[in-house]
Amino acid sequence: MTIDRIGSIDPIPPGKKPGRSGQVSQNAKTDSISLSSEALEKSEQLQARELIFAAADVRAERIAEMKSKINDPSYINETILKGTADKIMEAFGL
Repeated sequence: MTIDRIGSIDPIPPGKKPGRSGQVSQNAKTDSISLSSEALEKSEQLQARELIFAAADVRAERIAEMKSKINDPSYINETILKGTADKIMEAFGL
């Protein structure tokens, strides 16, 4: 028994549809995007954070200097203690 096809079945569809010229119309709209103010602010914060982490630690010398001063027994006197206490109180708003 033989089964005949009904009509032609093309396994590969044609590349172009009939009636299309392949040219873009002249009145095609362009795409655009807009960012919210919150997105722009977050972007600025991220950029600032990346700059901070990329910067060299310039306080290393200052930290070494302060460590040497603290280890020196003549550095810590009443004037230094009072000044430090005053700065701590100012930081807490007292």
